[in-house]
Amino acid sequence: MYKLITRRRLWGVALMITLPFVAGADIYKYVDKYGRVYLTDRPTQTGYKRLVKTWKGWSESGRTGSIDYEALASNRKRFTKAIELEAKNHKLPTALVHAVITAESGYDPNAISTTGAVGLMQLMPQTAARYGVKNRNDPQANIAGGTRYLRDLLGLFDNDLVLAIAAYNAGENAVLSYGRQIPPYEETQTYVRRVLKYYNDYKKIM
Repeated sequence: MYKLITRRRLWGVALMITLPFVAGADIYKYVDKYGRVYLTDRPTQTGYKRLVKTWKGWSESGRTGSIDYEALASNRKRFTKAIELEAKNHKLPTALVHAVITAESGYDPNAISTTGAVGLMQLMPQTAARYGVKNRNDPQANIAGGTRYLRDLLGLFDNDLVLAIAAYNAGENAVLSYGRQIPPYEETQTYVRRVLKYYNDYKKIM
């Protein structure tokens, strides 16, 4: 079953198009050589990319919104001092903050999710407001707000790192509503594994 829309309108109408399929099938996107976008639950050729439903919106599998992964190494170096400062300020392992940023944005300060999470630590508007971040596009402020949030999540979940990471992705209320367990969301479970892997890798070099 096909729906054809233009690239400009893709994210504006994608949810409306895919809602009938959410319960029973994955959704796939294909962009032809003319820039025309096709969405379907039954890909008929190679070149389709699977879309996943995330708590921040729809995104291509393996990505959160628009992330510039090519600049990851240079941006990691660029923001290391700010990350070290905020990790120290909020008594967090530097490697953990690096791990979350890697998973959230690939160190792209301009990363934007499909529903508006912004920056290195992908702050949603509500989270930014809670922690007094007036400009989510300011890397220093973004790191400060995200690090404070992560610190508070660790406090809320009695320093259970796995639950804090899950809550950073799915929200603390989701973790609480499932009896202080990782919510049964594929994205969140994958996110937790990814952050823990990055964390263990970074601990070896930091």
